[in-house]
Amino acid sequence: MKIAVDDLSGPEIARFLREHVRQMQSVTPLESKHALDLDALRSPDITFWSVTDGDALVGCGALKRLDAGHAELKSMRTDPARKRSGIASLLLEHIIAEAGRRGVRRLSLETGATAFFLPARRLYEKFGFRECEPFADYRPDPNSTFLTKVL
Repeated sequence: MKIAVDDLSGPEIARFLREHVRQMQSVTPLESKHALDLDALRSPDITFWSVTDGDALVGCGALKRLDAGHAELKSMRTDPARKRSGIASLLLEHIIAEAGRRGVRRLSLETGATAFFLPARRLYEKFGFRECEPFADYRPDPNSTFLTKVL
């Protein structure tokens, strides 16, 4: 598998991200949806990575700089057909290492609080993320779980 910075210009990643946003809308109330669309991910404070296995796009994730020492993990997704195959762990390890190289001292994220998101919450906990208060522009939300990790 290969992890590479993606400029978000290809049709395959556009389809992959549309499916991500559509899935998040189907399992999360609109007022609690925080998944970024393609245009939002093109922000200069975001680095986006795609994971490929041969020619197949199998995962993605992003790092959004919040301030000099704090960043947010965004848009983690694994192809549903490839879930529980190690892709998310490989990518999360890569993003954590890259955040550290960039001087990030705290990495945070928002994920869902429902059973659908339990595998994601377990993955983040396995990597040392712990529950925290809402950060950045987030507000308390019963549909959200906020996690953070000191690097």
